[in-house]
Amino acid sequence: MSKLLVKPAGAAGKVVDVTPASAGWTYVGFALHRLKPGESVSGGEADREACLVLVSGKASIRAGSEDFGTVGRRMSPFDGKPSSVYVPAGMEWSATAESEVELAVCTAPGRPGARPPRLIAEADMTQEVRGKGSNVRHVVNILPETADADGLLVVEVVTPAGNTSSYPPHRHDEDDLPRQTFLEETYYHRLNPPQGFAFQRVYTDDRSLDEAMAVEDGDVTLVPKGYHPCATIHGYDLYYLNVMAGPKRQWTFHNAPEHEWLLKTGDA
Repeated sequence: MSKLLVKPAGAAGKVVDVTPASAGWTYVGFALHRLKPGESVSGGEADREACLVLVSGKASIRAGSEDFGTVGRRMSPFDGKPSSVYVPAGMEWSATAESEVELAVCTAPGRPGARPPRLIAEADMTQEVRGKGSNVRHVVNILPETADADGLLVVEVVTPAGNTSSYPPHRHDEDDLPRQTFLEETYYHRLNPPQGFAFQRVYTDDRSLDEAMAVEDGDVTLVPKGYHPCATIHGYDLYYLNVMAGPKRQWTFHNAPEHEWLLKTGDA
């Protein structure tokens, strides 16, 4: 199995735990908790900020002295926008499930006390449709560049059955503004119906890295560098939650030159 593919460890509790140490990189952390009603989870790190994303379900969430009450509405990641909570570095947080819950914990280096915690409500998130034809995908910007944070960039995408996504292939693996920024990235994948699968390729120009992965429901893929397009098969919609972070909080990417002609057709 590819070292870039992380399978869930069971069906309950902390089923995914990607740390900088486990991934062999510097910035991005990602964990996924599956909770039953009444179960709780807590966290908080001295030097890392967090974005708590309700992938599905409802939970009561606290951060520091702030009680956000019940957070979340959708019961499936394919049913509208999520609700999220931003937690600054150095602050403890807790979440108690009020229904069955999938809680994603997205982290990156941060400055303690840099800003207060806040609810990121559905109304605070922009939504857009990208591409045309078999390259259409639906994007929700949870924590984009325009939102206040130290390093985290968080976005989710739903790609309809049979379509491509993160396409034309692009990379963001050089700290070289204004051409591109260096950003590590994780993809948390879900399929609808869940028995489906999709594909993701991660590769560099010189093919020193070239991994093609069959992605199943609940899998996480790591993108330390290189291009990273996805494709889902007929009959199965693909959801993914992206977490990005690097030395500069800016998403500026470089398209694969041999596929850049697709941008001129207006379909990308």
